[in-house]
Amino acid sequence: MKLFKRLLIAPAALGFLTPLAVSANEVNLKDVSNYSTEFEMDSSTFDNSSSTSKLIAGGEGMVDDHDGGFSETTTAAFSADFAVGSEDGTDAGDSVQATYGFQIDLNTSFTGEDSLDISLDAGNGGGGLAELDQNSTSDAVQVDGVSYTFPLAGATVFVGDNTDGSAVYNTACVYGGPSNNLDDCGNGTSSLGSGSGTAAGASYEFENGFTVAVGYTGAGSSTSGLMTTEGLDQIGTQFSYATDSYGASLSLAKVDVTTDDERKYYGLNGYFVPSDVGPVPSISVGYEISEAQGLADTTQWFVGLQWDEAGPGTFGVAAGSVGASAGNEDSSSPKYDPDLVMYEAFYDYPVNDGMTITPLIYSKETGVFSDDKTGYMIKTSFSF
Repeated sequence: MKLFKRLLIAPAALGFLTPLAVSANEVNLKDVSNYSTEFEMDSSTFDNSSSTSKLIAGGEGMVDDHDGGFSETTTAAFSADFAVGSEDGTDAGDSVQATYGFQIDLNTSFTGEDSLDISLDAGNGGGGLAELDQNSTSDAVQVDGVSYTFPLAGATVFVGDNTDGSAVYNTACVYGGPSNNLDDCGNGTSSLGSGSGTAAGASYEFENGFTVAVGYTGAGSSTSGLMTTEGLDQIGTQFSYATDSYGASLSLAKVDVTTDDERKYYGLNGYFVPSDVGPVPSISVGYEISEAQGLADTTQWFVGLQWDEAGPGTFGVAAGSVGASAGNEDSSSPKYDPDLVMYEAFYDYPVNDGMTITPLIYSKETGVFSDDKTGYMIKTSFSF
């Protein structure tokens, strides 16, 4: 308890980064995705000469002597996260640790309907604060993903590298907790969320709220190409239906475990959002199963409740599996793998349009031979 009281001082310690005269303003967290905001930069930012060329959305007005300045269709979003906390049951004991993460998201369009996206990350996340899933690059700036999205025959198509094959999926979940284990809403692998390798996909949205999507992630190398028996591929499809009040999605995937074995995943998600803001929270649920010939089946589940207007911020609680359970209930077996569960509670408090403070407390089961882990963390996020 003394540790938790000390952690509550962390936002005040970080307060020196903002003017003392800053006052709290209400924001809609749904409009602040991943604590990022956007601003536009064009060539006039760096060069006021009338001869500077620009790349105009829609393809018109392009000239051959473009001087390398930012085009009018280029935007950049910057975000930084600072975290302090402790997790009992780790090798580091209950020692207090501090980490940071920094991210730059660049976006540009060449036709007005397409989008080239590049993400640059830096940070020293991990250790006892790994549950916050901050960037872990040993302080070096690295390219986290490159993708290009464009329309084709009424569909939305993307290709990329080091990004998720489910980039155009619409998984039915409205829970926005900060933890790494529960943020996938129980849809761990059927949504192709590996985030590595070459990726591609497409989605088509019907006018009645239904969407169908396909995705692919391949981990080919110089000796094993993409979509070969030697490579490790993931391919999947998703059917979803979404409205303002409720939605559901079914995700199917085939994942190569080795060059000889594959595992099939089936993920089902759904959500409900009350029509009136009040004591009734939004509800998100998820359940995933997998099967493979000669290998144990696995299951994974999730339930999350979220109050989007709990005072000035957002409050949420959730419970779910710690990864996928192999379902072996024989405790005498050396492969005994119980259905491990994690519980969490968080509160997003927007100090102003560019700063959010998020306390998180959780308890995570680790197995019959290890102590459970309890974590207390506070993350302060800036967007600029």
